[in-house]
Amino acid sequence: MNARRVDLKRLIRTIPDYPKAGVQFRDITTLLADPAGWRAAVDGLVWPFLTAGIDYVAGVEARGFILGGAVAHELGRGFVPIRKKGKLPAKTIGQDYSLEYGIDTIEIHADAIHGGACVLLVDDLIATGGTADAAIELIRRSGGEIVAAAFVIDLPDLGGAARLATKEVSVHTLVSFEGH
Repeated sequence: MNARRVDLKRLIRTIPDYPKAGVQFRDITTLLADPAGWRAAVDGLVWPFLTAGIDYVAGVEARGFILGGAVAHELGRGFVPIRKKGKLPAKTIGQDYSLEYGIDTIEIHADAIHGGACVLLVDDLIATGGTADAAIELIRRSGGEIVAAAFVIDLPDLGGAARLATKEVSVHTLVSFEGH
C-alpha cells in the first residue's frame, strides 16, 4: 500500500472548537480505524528511513506511542517512550516546555538511549513544535543523535516544522492543514 494512493487527509476528522474555541482539532482516530489508511500512514512514516541507520524510534505520549511503536516494529528497531512527568517507573530525565497555559514536562528513562544512538522521533502532529523540541532535547541529553522527526500531520501556520529546522532537525510529514 502506498501512502500516495490513500487520501490520508480525508481520513483525518476535524473537530471544531476543541479543546477550546477557535481550534480545529485534527483527530487521527478515524485514520487509525481505517485499515488502508493506517497501513499507508505507517508506510509513509517508515519508507524514508528504511536505510537511515536508525537504532531507536522514540514516540511522544500518547498518539506517538501508537505510530512510533508501529514504525519501530516495521524498521525492526527498539521503541523509546517519551512520557508525561511521573509516568515512568525507573530513573528519568525530564525536559520542560511551554504551553499556551503554562509549563509541562516530558521524561524518558535515563538509560533508554545509549550514547551515539541514531533516533527517529515520531508523533501524530507538529503544531508549534514545543513538545517535539522538548523531546529532541531529551534525546540529545541522553547522548542520542536525531536522524529526523516524522509526523502524520503538519500545521505549517503554527511554525513547528520551521522551529525544528532551526535546531538542524529534518522534518518529514505526510499531510498539511492550513490554519490552527
